[in-house]
Formats: sequence, structure tokens, C-alpha cells
Amino acid sequence: MTTPPPLPPDVADLLAGAGAPPRLVAHLALVREVAERIAAFCEEQGLEFDREAVLFGAATHDIGKTVHPEELSVPGSAHEPAGYALLRERGVPERLARFARTHGTWDAPGVTVEDLLVSLADKVWKDKRVRDLEDLVVARLAAATGREPWETFLALDDQLTAIGEDAPRRLGVQAAHPVVR
Repeated sequence: MTTPPPLPPDVADLLAGAGAPPRLVAHLALVREVAERIAAFCEEQGLEFDREAVLFGAATHDIGKTVHPEELSVPGSAHEPAGYALLRERGVPERLARFARTHGTWDAPGVTVEDLLVSLADKVWKDKRVRDLEDLVVARLAAATGREPWETFLALDDQLTAIGEDAPRRLGVQAAHPVVR
């Protein structure tokens, strides 16, 4: 299957209005798909968070790459403040626009659980595991559930391993879409 999952109409309209190329749209849809799985897991564990914000953040976190298209092919962070500004200019509330700015700074002071979940989805969609990020999520889950951190880690690890098993398909879907419009 080379078709990414559909994005909500409001997000699809934002991306189209920003001139997002097909590969970026595919990437954002795939990260949102993973965020849905992570959100469902966290809800099952009893974690309280703004699910709508997490899914919106996952679906728009890289929108700034429409302003900095070179970052579609090479690493960079100029797209983060640019994406935030772009979303705010289009009337997106701060609580939703912030993920464009925060998804790369998950270890900053004051990070919310929603920021962590968007960052986690942006890593694990391609089966990239970042222990420090996962430890922060484990700490939030353990605090919310009262479970031991090791027990929480095992449950999260099982979930992320299962998500990672589908990474080759997701990478193939993204690669099937051109970088330019």
C-alpha cells in the first residue's frame, strides 16, 4: 500500500494552503497514524492528556518545512519556529500550533506530556528509539498510573516494538511520494 492514511479535513486544508509537497503530507499522515496508536495505549494506561492536541500536533509538526524545503532532505531545525509562525498566522490556537516549535525540543524545561507524545510519535514512526525521550514518557505514565517505572517501561517498550515492526511499510509509503509539488 502506497497511500498514507487520510488526514482530517482541517489539517489537509492547512497543508494544501501552505503548499506542502506529497512526501511531507505522507510523513505527517504516517506520524499521526502512529500518534493514534500511542494515544490509545496511553489512554488504556490511565494517562490524562489532550488527545486532540497530540493528534493535531503529530499531523502538523513539520509544516514549517514548506517554508524551509531544504529540510525535507537534510536535517535542520529552522522549520520549527517557521511552522509555529505559519500555523499562528492561519489562526491555529497556541495549544495546537506549539508542536511545530516543540517537537524537536522534548527535553526542554516545561515540556508537557502532549509534547512528549508528539515527539515520540515523530521518532518511533520509523522505528527510531530514543531512550531519554522514552524515559520521560515512562515517568509520566508511572506517575499517572501508580505503577512501578520498570513495569511501565516494559509495557511501553512492547507497544513501541509493535509499532516499529510496521516501520518498513511506513517508510515505503513516504518514499513513494515526491519531495516536490
